[in-house]
Amino acid sequence: MTDHVVTVHPSTAALPREAQLAWKLAEVALHTRNVEPAVADMAANRLIDDAAVAIASLHRKPVVAARAQALAHPRPGGATLFGHAPDVTVHAEWAAWANAVAVRELDYHDTFLAADYAHPGDAIPPLLAVAQQMGCDGAALQRGIVAAYEVHVALVKAICLHCHKIDHMAHLCPATTAGIAAMLDLDVATTYQAINQAVHVAFSTRQSRKGEISSWKAYVPGHSALLAVTAVDRAMRGEAAPTPIYEGEDSVIAWLLDGPDARYVVSLPEADEPRRAMLETYTKAHSAEYQAQAFIDLAFDVRQRLPGGPDAIDVDAIDDIVVTTSHHTHTVIGTGANDPQKFDPKATRETLDHSLMYIMAVALQDGRWHHVDSYTPERAARPDTVALWRKIRTEEDPAWTARYRAADPNERAFGGAMTVHLKNGETIHAERAVADAHPNGAAPWVRSDYLNKFRTLASGIVEPGEQDRFLHLAERLDTLTASEVQVLTVRDASLEAEGVPAAGDAPRQGIFG
Repeated sequence: MTDHVVTVHPSTAALPREAQLAWKLAEVALHTRNVEPAVADMAANRLIDDAAVAIASLHRKPVVAARAQALAHPRPGGATLFGHAPDVTVHAEWAAWANAVAVRELDYHDTFLAADYAHPGDAIPPLLAVAQQMGCDGAALQRGIVAAYEVHVALVKAICLHCHKIDHMAHLCPATTAGIAAMLDLDVATTYQAINQAVHVAFSTRQSRKGEISSWKAYVPGHSALLAVTAVDRAMRGEAAPTPIYEGEDSVIAWLLDGPDARYVVSLPEADEPRRAMLETYTKAHSAEYQAQAFIDLAFDVRQRLPGGPDAIDVDAIDDIVVTTSHHTHTVIGTGANDPQKFDPKATRETLDHSLMYIMAVALQDGRWHHVDSYTPERAARPDTVALWRKIRTEEDPAWTARYRAADPNERAFGGAMTVHLKNGETIHAERAVADAHPNGAAPWVRSDYLNKFRTLASGIVEPGEQDRFLHLAERLDTLTASEVQVLTVRDASLEAEGVPAAGDAPRQGIFG
């Protein structure tokens, strides 16, 4: 690995493009070759994981709306949509939009946490869409996925966005762009321009994850996908973009991040080094914000020790529950966010899956977590749940903050401790550093876990034979032919009634139809 120092330069300095971060990221992406077996295996796992959570969300309102927008842009020889048969194809950028929304809707796929936050798997839908429209084979698609993860993880380790209230799409979009370029085997100069554009247009605020959280949280990766696809297309046509996008005196670092005196160190692999960043990322066993994963597992254990537990916890016997955790967890999904909506039984699902207090209350009472049942309005409004929910608060612990930010992946932790104070004066204390499914957890996930997640979420939605067909393709990703990549989707027969709008059809609900 080589440390690339990123600072702000005045325009008069004429910083050579070869010295700019965007150029370095382009080189990292385009030199992605000879994918190691463990990384290849994980790329297939993440493709399966994305498809699983997309299937489970196909009939949810935000996903239906995004898919309707995509269906209004049919294109023979384009890209497929999750849920539809492979012969239903739309323009790649709209397939990327709709499929990315489906993947993100349930907050149930992979994550990486360091200086900033990330869901690296959000890059897979646009990569798959472009691969299908451009006739790429499985090896090219795999290369693009690995390159996108490599760039994404490097940026997330080095540059904090959330501390400036910038949404993490600002790292996702250039990573996706770099992955598409690697998949298409573009040259460095073209990729550099595409990354410049992607960074320039991808900055938005974190209001999308604050207070009453709306469905836009699910749409963010779709928006990023649209921006990435069009950035690459424009660069392929020979058009340039704002530069230096990171180092310029009026660019993103100078005005939106650490300012003109900023100094970031981005560690990047050399051309001949293996791309292993994907192995540092992790998926979710539970449909909730990643920083809640370890606490859900912890709650399952603690409920066994509570009065009345595990069958019927005596909420009245509990005085309060104090959770000590990292700064990030406390201020994003804990009471440190100062969001009253996180205690509102009528809050949106998106808000509830970012409320550690709600999540712990339900996990303590139910001893299970379900992507639908745990979030229903009836479940959130249960009086005993509301009472327990409002007894839970979070506090920052510098030790957990240090572990959250640890450079060593073996030391990095995203959990914390909980202390239950009972009214009789007794206390119950327990802690968990990482979720059970984490690579360093009690039960690290392997291929069989991903397959089981897919089968579980697809049950009752996708026919068993269709499940088998998709999994047979996904498990041999790197050997797929271009024609096999074009049918790398999952069909839900119930969606056939949606149809594909014919040219000239009158709009039904929106501008597109």
